[in-house]
Amino acid sequence: MREFQLGLRLLFGSGRGNRVRFFLMAAGGSLGVCCLALVLTVPQILDAHDGRAAARQPQTTSARPTGSTLLLQRTDPYGSKAFTRVFVAKGVKNADNAPPGLRELPDPGEVFVSPRVHDLLRDRPAVKGLLPGHEKGLIGARGLAHPDELFAYIGTTRDKIAGEGRALKGWGYSYAPFPAVEPSTLTYIRFALGSLVLLPLGIFLSVCARLSAASRNRRLASLRLLGLSTRGTQRVNAAETVMAALLGAVLGLGEYWVLNQVMTRTGLPSLRWYPADGELSATTVGVCLIGSPLLAWFVGRASARDAAANPLAVRRTSIPKRPAKWGGLLLVTGLGIVVGYCATGFTDHPANSLGPNALLMPAGILLTGLGLVLTLPLISYSLALRLARTTESLTLNLAMRRNEVEPGSTMRVVTGLVLLVFSASLAQGVLIQLEQVTRPSSPVQDYSIPLSSLTARQQHDLAALPGVRAHAVTMETWTDPNGSADQPWASAVVATCGQLSKLVRHSEGCVDGKVMRLSDPNAGTGQGARPGDTLPFGNPKGGPGKTLNIELPQDAITYSAYDPSAVHGADVLVPPSALSATARPEGARYVLTSSSDHDEVRRVLDGVAAVAPTIEVEPIGVNIEGLQQIAVLETLLAVGMIMGLVIGTAAFVVSATDRAVERRAQVTAITLIGARARTMRAVQCVQVVLPLSIGLALALVTGKVAESCYLVTGGSEIYWDVAGIPVLGLAAAGVAAVSAVGTLPLVGRRIDPELIRRD
Repeated sequence: MREFQLGLRLLFGSGRGNRVRFFLMAAGGSLGVCCLALVLTVPQILDAHDGRAAARQPQTTSARPTGSTLLLQRTDPYGSKAFTRVFVAKGVKNADNAPPGLRELPDPGEVFVSPRVHDLLRDRPAVKGLLPGHEKGLIGARGLAHPDELFAYIGTTRDKIAGEGRALKGWGYSYAPFPAVEPSTLTYIRFALGSLVLLPLGIFLSVCARLSAASRNRRLASLRLLGLSTRGTQRVNAAETVMAALLGAVLGLGEYWVLNQVMTRTGLPSLRWYPADGELSATTVGVCLIGSPLLAWFVGRASARDAAANPLAVRRTSIPKRPAKWGGLLLVTGLGIVVGYCATGFTDHPANSLGPNALLMPAGILLTGLGLVLTLPLISYSLALRLARTTESLTLNLAMRRNEVEPGSTMRVVTGLVLLVFSASLAQGVLIQLEQVTRPSSPVQDYSIPLSSLTARQQHDLAALPGVRAHAVTMETWTDPNGSADQPWASAVVATCGQLSKLVRHSEGCVDGKVMRLSDPNAGTGQGARPGDTLPFGNPKGGPGKTLNIELPQDAITYSAYDPSAVHGADVLVPPSALSATARPEGARYVLTSSSDHDEVRRVLDGVAAVAPTIEVEPIGVNIEGLQQIAVLETLLAVGMIMGLVIGTAAFVVSATDRAVERRAQVTAITLIGARARTMRAVQCVQVVLPLSIGLALALVTGKVAESCYLVTGGSEIYWDVAGIPVLGLAAAGVAAVSAVGTLPLVGRRIDPELIRRD
């Protein structure tokens, strides 16, 4: 305890410089702890989303006893978001059983909406078509997964939903029907955030704990020479590092609290939460308040080992030991793992992310990143030793001799930036996989609607909607359950030649008014259907009677469908004249098509809702829940990249500032013996930029290998991201340029000889 008190007295009584260094360590640590708390709270925010979504999920049954309350739920895409509408027809039973967020169920003509829907009704009146009735009130926070959710409860009558409505039993399930992020996907997000944030964060906190290591070691060596024990010397050092880390942890938690309050009001794209969702849990507080000081203790103990074991060498500034080689072993091990996975990409059976690969692949990438960091001092030392012996340039010689003496000091400045480039390459791989799901693969968008739920008037109105380019009916042959196994099966499109040409990419040989066979070379044909076979299309009840018998003709239309498309794989074209306006073949779908432009899709969906509010619309190829999850993943990834950038930049600023203070005596001494300020600036620049450039080159190579390993095991269509190399190259060049500019202030304009006397 006395050594700890001595450390505190030395900290606050040894001059302004030490106090500034202490608060710089605390400020840097607070930034790191704030980022750590944000990463640890992300799963908690997602769990809160899923918990409220599960609590409001209706418990229903298909049996509808007399007097039961009926529900019908519809979820439609609104851009990249889901718009959920729950139609409620109150009955005698469970009429008072309101869901979370509501005090009562809506009566016919009443609508309860979320705050975001309330704003949409004001800004976009077309949304009114989705909500037949007048707004009665707002849904409370307990009934919404997040503040921006599009959700509404609509009161209606039993006759309007009697065909599809289900009887209400209660509310709430133990799981969310559509989680914000699938558990398997969340594992990869944790891995990505760990690579983007936690690895640079650990390096950054270590950098903060080792600020002014040389000055501190000389002071500790003096105490050791005065008779303080080895452990006592380490406790004195711990007084500063642990107290700075503890103060930084407290400040960081406070910064996160402020950030949480701000972000809940401004939000992130596709990710919003309530303030209570992001509150600091006991686990997060414990990890931050214990983990940060504990890391500082181990780092401080390691940095004070030399001063405690060999104080004379520290006071006389002896030649340091060669950096350890075990960091290179980690790099080689990690590269061996990721290169092995990359090699499977050249085979017919590339590796996947199942089983042991789910642990081994992330471990290989993390070992590569950690090994890269730990190998940089050795590389810097070897390069400096070789160049200093061979160069005839005074600038290069001075720079390399300093890096030879203190290889770790220079690398602490550039490590954060090197890790930033490595993590950016890995983030590119994640973005590639997300882009493969979200990028539009077709210039058109098809919409499929059950034909049996539409009247002839509604069909006419839907076909006339603005933005609708064509319409058609798709149907499949009726299959006799007691028939033979090789009964012909085929799908048909009821449309004119003009409508067909707008539904597909290309068609050739179509003749209006005739039943014609469809032939798509890129799609399979009907099961066993041959020209001359009779194809039966069943009536709505599915009985043995047939509403239409079509003989598959010889005449064929060659066509190429979009992918995805509602008419992909169709086998026969039926003219509209062959089907009466009132016919409703079993399983038939009414298909509309429009441009795939987001605004156009939104306009068509609004129009469909205005014509038939309770209709079920399936946008072909659009998985709205999947799109929502991808949007959340992209947001989390962007947050991780921003935090990685902040941490990397902060590590550079903190290290460069500390290095400027530490080097004042050496810079002053060399300046007094005749070195010009321009020469000293060049020396400082070379000291940083040369090892940084080598580190960035290694980060580019290892990062691309790690990215390919991720893409191969993730089942991506792209294994080798060549297109991303120029972007990373420019980023690395920008990092080197910024670091070169950042070294210029290291040489001050004012020369103070007192610095040499103090040293």
